[in-house]
Amino acid sequence: MTIRPILRWPDKRLRTAADPVTEINDDIRQIWQDMVETMDAMPGVGLAAPQIGVMLRLAVVDATDDRSCRILLANPECVAASTQMRPHEEASPCLPGVSARLERPGKVTIRYLDAEGALGERDFEGLEATSVQHQIDHLNGRMYFDNLGKVKRDMLLRKARKLRA
Repeated sequence: MTIRPILRWPDKRLRTAADPVTEINDDIRQIWQDMVETMDAMPGVGLAAPQIGVMLRLAVVDATDDRSCRILLANPECVAASTQMRPHEEASPCLPGVSARLERPGKVTIRYLDAEGALGERDFEGLEATSVQHQIDHLNGRMYFDNLGKVKRDMLLRKARKLRA
């Protein structure tokens, strides 16, 4: 396994939708393992492949304190979402030093391919639901701050630029 470097905003790949995974094979499993290793080396509970420069619809999520529930997802898509929203402070290693409070559905049902290539659905709740939605945004070429209004988004990006300088 390898810890991969994280792309930094405003790398154009972070604004590009990832390509669907056509088959689960050893190469895909290796990318997932590298993603898990990279996720464990950073603060955070999920990682999308475009964050490490791999433009495939792959994500990993583990919201447990002891990192005991790794969820490997290929081609994840939200098929149902609760109307009850869950507020959470979100951030990304692609834009270090800043975060924003967002509201996302507190429960979602995600359809995806698992590590064996089987199509399945899983319900996510709480922090797992927030993380999987955040990763799907990355797979669609969106960052968490795209969910903010213009004024808050501009303030966050200004602060991030100052921290980089």
